[in-house]
Amino acid sequence: MIWVLVFGGVALLGLVTAVSYAVWLAHKTSDLYSEVRMLGVRAEEAGELLGRIQLPTGNHD
Repeated sequence: MIWVLVFGGVALLGLVTAVSYAVWLAHKTSDLYSEVRMLGVRAEEAGELLGRIQLPTGNHD
């Protein structure tokens, strides 16, 4: 009968570990999504700045 308690305890610890890992993974996924969005914003800003660059003409007399 003690084996039921041992296996139940192991199962409970496994469940707690799986839930903890799922919460950790959700936070990391949220952080990654936030960083990817910020990268998109920075890419738009860089494109806007590059669009403002005016190159001098090559007409030298």
